Amino acid sequence: MTGTETRGRPRMIRTFVAWLGFLAALFLTACSTPPSLTEREGFIEVTGGRVWCRIVGSGSATPVVVLHGGPGAASDYLKPLEKLAADRPVIFYDQLGCGRSDRPADRRLWHIERFVEELSQVRRALKLKEIHLYGHSWGTMLAVDYMLTKPSGVKSLILASPCLSAKRWVEDANVLVAELPPGTQEVIRRHEKAGTTDSKEYDAAVTEYLKRHLCRLDPWPEDLVRSLSVSNMEIYKQMWGPSEFHPTGDLKTYDRVDRLREITAPTLFTAGRYDEATPGATTWYSSNLSGSTLRIFEKSSHLAMFEEQEEYVKTLREFMKRTEGR
Repeated sequence: MTGTETRGRPRMIRTFVAWLGFLAALFLTACSTPPSLTEREGFIEVTGGRVWCRIVGSGSATPVVVLHGGPGAASDYLKPLEKLAADRPVIFYDQLGCGRSDRPADRRLWHIERFVEELSQVRRALKLKEIHLYGHSWGTMLAVDYMLTKPSGVKSLILASPCLSAKRWVEDANVLVAELPPGTQEVIRRHEKAGTTDSKEYDAAVTEYLKRHLCRLDPWPEDLVRSLSVSNMEIYKQMWGPSEFHPTGDLKTYDRVDRLREITAPTLFTAGRYDEATPGATTWYSSNLSGSTLRIFEKSSHLAMFEEQEEYVKTLREFMKRTEGR
């Protein structure tokens, strides 16, 4: 046995033991829950640690894997998508460093290539031969980069409130910031210029923006508040920046618009009328992917799954059923 094989063996054993524990957790939970409300959860070993995964539903239709936003948020805010479980398993997971997943201190883990690898590892661990793939916000970046690896068995792709060009995102954000009260605009620009974006005054100004373009409900849903409370801001700042409209991190030059044509899976784009992922940008993305479908939710901002929940879930359900019928 070579030295490399010796070093790799403990990791293989840990992975095997972790997977056995995950299967046991799924079995025990499934046995104690009525079939129509099946819910299972556990941990999956990935590069850098373990990610927490939850599967809701046991229908016979193709499972849908859900990629949350952030980067650095948690999957709690996507709970309305549980309604899709009437037809199919819905698979949520907190990306490494977020929510209930492990939080390793190694900053070298926080790059999009590792998150793409993580998605492949989750899918492989759960033996998901065929899936629908849903990404929201940062999750659309992750979903697109995963699709560009040419994975097999992805029956459809849903890109919800997408950011596929950081340059376009900033251009749109500048327009939206200019619609805020003059005093709020002044606070934002002053702190960004001074490099004091960690101030409470800047946070308050950011919140005003989010109330208009993240979620317009008042109060915010508990699942959204919970998701934000367990977010990892270190990941968010390293990969994106101090706020939605001021990217300074590694993703500030992200752009995949010219590569969308490489995606062959049926694709649905969605956005809200008041979305920070603006209808204009989302329409532009859709125009670059031949045969894709576009849906704008007229009463929503970034979180249409809360703001127009019934219509949103219906749209997703019908889209996936159509692709399965082809």
